Amino acid sequence: MILGHRLSELCGHGPSLETDIALTNISLDLFGQVRNVFQYAAKLNDAIATEDSIAFLRNERQHYNCILLEQPNTDFAYVIMRQYLFDQFQLLQLQSLLNSKDEQLRAIAAKSIKETKYHIRFSSEWCKRLGNGTDISNEKLRTALTSLYPFCNEFFEITPVEEEMHNLGIGPNLDELKKVYFEQVSQVLNEANLEMPDMPFRVTGGKQGRHSEHMGFILAEFQFMQKTYPNMQW
Repeated sequence: MILGHRLSELCGHGPSLETDIALTNISLDLFGQVRNVFQYAAKLNDAIATEDSIAFLRNERQHYNCILLEQPNTDFAYVIMRQYLFDQFQLLQLQSLLNSKDEQLRAIAAKSIKETKYHIRFSSEWCKRLGNGTDISNEKLRTALTSLYPFCNEFFEITPVEEEMHNLGIGPNLDELKKVYFEQVSQVLNEANLEMPDMPFRVTGGKQGRHSEHMGFILAEFQFMQKTYPNMQW
């Protein structure tokens, strides 16, 4: 949801009409995917939640997204690199969820994976185009990678909920996904004329509700209509 909102900020600001439409469509795909999850969550706990309340009424500390996805749209290279680093993880996660013991999660994964394969094709190909383009495009992509790569390890920090879901056969084994993820990222970066950064991963906390300075501004904009006009229906 947070990444979908970040991409929605780019509507009308893409470097070309085709790319602008593609990024907008990816944003819509992400909102559609997360809506399926929120509807299922509300069904499991319909006494206190609806899909709208889950999306629009949680405060900052009640959001558990990875900090990478909050990072701003600094320039096109940042947008593409952020998208690729997420897409690679999401594809592995969805592939794992196809074997979930939860029938509804399997169905959501099967539907979402078709879109995610397009997303990763879009973002990885743009990484290669920018990395093998001009000196300036390569430098901008390298700068984006240096800034964003240190957030990636948070995908694989296992929370108690994720551990329980894995033990129950519902969620993925993040330890197994981690090795595959960084191998595939390394391959795409090599094809983009870049190297895997040799730097420590940053302090994280998004999956525990501790976010960057960007999160409050995102929610202030994203939740404005619902908080201004309570209980409005879309």
